[in-house]
Amino acid sequence: MSGIGDHGPSLARPALRQPRLQAVIFDVDGTLADTERDGHRPAFNEAFLRHGLDVAWDAEEYGRLLQITGGRRRVATYLGERGYGPEAEDLAVRVHQTKTALFRERVVTGGFTTRPGVPELVADLRRAGIRIAVATTGRRAWAEPLVTQLLGPDVVEVLVTGEMVPRLKPDPAAYRLVLQELGLRADEALAVEDSAIGLRSVTAAGLATIVVTNDYTAGQDFAGAAAVRAGFDGPEPLSAQRCRAVHDSWWTRREEGMGPAPT
Repeated sequence: MSGIGDHGPSLARPALRQPRLQAVIFDVDGTLADTERDGHRPAFNEAFLRHGLDVAWDAEEYGRLLQITGGRRRVATYLGERGYGPEAEDLAVRVHQTKTALFRERVVTGGFTTRPGVPELVADLRRAGIRIAVATTGRRAWAEPLVTQLLGPDVVEVLVTGEMVPRLKPDPAAYRLVLQELGLRADEALAVEDSAIGLRSVTAAGLATIVVTNDYTAGQDFAGAAAVRAGFDGPEPLSAQRCRAVHDSWWTRREEGMGPAPT
């Protein structure tokens, strides 16, 4: 029975659950380090030479080919376009194996450095208790030593590489596997990517994304990203606090204006 002043069930909207940022998931190539133009590309060209192929990708051509994820697929597509026919796939496998070995040699000799601002961001995330993971389409043979070289040992909690998932980016499989390994929901993590392909992968997995562009990706369409930056450093460097703010703002907007967020 209703009492005085009891007007029945409240129709007020329930308070929104505010997800808490618990992990940041980084892409590798072009994000943590500028490895594409002066790292992967020369390794591919040397591999072509060793297999007797008259192929040399310049920086512009390689930029076009970056729209194809996965090195083996990139080579197979290129050779198929050049009329190599049915043998293109088998030849691509051999070229890619050679390229992987060449690139790994450069990695283990300390051939790469992080993009400016990455070490400071990673240190700040660790101080804030935010876990760190990596999702890449690259092979573990070189990705694991490269990530260790760039970020240090025992920094990355989960590393998912291309051979661990059935489909490469822009498919969300890599990010879904990282979340599974971390034991987190999509709204508890934030991704840092450098390309539209990477953004599509993250978005399909249901995460917020900060895009940090590079020379190859600066002109791409990043609609749907939580934030887009030209670098990690600068007058307002990317920090743990900024990551939290971007993450929280993106989820608040999504829940208020776009309906339930995916999990």
